[in-house]
Amino acid sequence: MSFGIFAAVLGAALLHAGWNAIIKTGGNKQTTMMIFTVWQALIGLSVLVWLPMPKAEAWVWLIASGLIHMVYQLFLAYAYEQGDLSRVYPISRGSAPLLVMVFSLFFLADPITGVEYLGVAVLGAGILLMAHGAWTSGESRRLIPYAFGAASATAGYTLVDGVGARVNGAALPYVAWLLFLSGFFYVPAILMLKGRTIARASFAAWRAGIIPAAASLVAYAVVVWAMTQAPIALVAALRETSILFAVLIGWLVFGERMTKGKAAAAALIVGGVILTRV
Repeated sequence: MSFGIFAAVLGAALLHAGWNAIIKTGGNKQTTMMIFTVWQALIGLSVLVWLPMPKAEAWVWLIASGLIHMVYQLFLAYAYEQGDLSRVYPISRGSAPLLVMVFSLFFLADPITGVEYLGVAVLGAGILLMAHGAWTSGESRRLIPYAFGAASATAGYTLVDGVGARVNGAALPYVAWLLFLSGFFYVPAILMLKGRTIARASFAAWRAGIIPAAASLVAYAVVVWAMTQAPIALVAALRETSILFAVLIGWLVFGERMTKGKAAAAALIVGGVILTRV
């Protein structure tokens, strides 16, 4: 992997942690998430009008993924209402590959290596340690089920998109429609749950929403490009440095409490993810 690709993937990891940090800073997390999702949908719409329609057989995967993304966005915003960025992000981000690995072990034919088994053990230990910290530090324990809910949804759309993009044969039209559908499903859902007052925000807040949406799109595009230039496993593993970036942002920018246990848990999660992907 060249230094340029290495730096690009690190930048993408920072962008992913950054847009999560923006969601966390919003006064009402669901309002901030809705603004983010609307901008994502608009970006997807602006792209998809120039692209061919997805194949007919890909639509079931697109719709399923859009619904799962809606669940992910709801759980993630609820988790950030209850807990710190440096606690929620590692659990929600780190648990997803663990769940995918377990699913693959029981339901898919993909072989699991000894190193990957070790990665699952390290990853699981890190997640348990991070979750245990929420119980002993006085933080809201409600963050744990919400963070695991977000992780479960991430694992779900990862599996669905892996199949859907292959069925469609072209990734960009699939992703553009997915961005649009995630907003199409999320906005009505949050309006039903919270009422129309959830959409009340200043013009500045709505305008600023394009920043995390664009960051999310750029981060994804950079990773997809990097996977065409370098080994996919290395890119996927390096991408998980976003967990460390989120922990550092929470500590240095938001002033969140950093304990030895939290730092050790974050390191174990990152190490475990890397072991499962290399």
